[in-house]
Amino acid sequence: MSTRGIDFIHLWITNNVPEAGGADVISVSEMTHKLFADAEALGIDSFEIEEDADSAYEDNPRRDRAPRRRLG
Repeated sequence: MSTRGIDFIHLWITNNVPEAGGADVISVSEMTHKLFADAEALGIDSFEIEEDADSAYEDNPRRDRAPRRRLG
């Protein structure tokens, strides 16, 4: 990740991510799309943000398992 990408993400998170609140797959996806759109609008290529970032799913050994449900 470039220094410019790191600086952008830090400032973007400070200005766009609420300190309190839940996160779900949809809200995270929407925020990710907004992050990349805002970066592009400022001329920051997605490569500058993605370069060293792996997917959370790639490193998750439990990704193939269905979520556990509480019975009762």
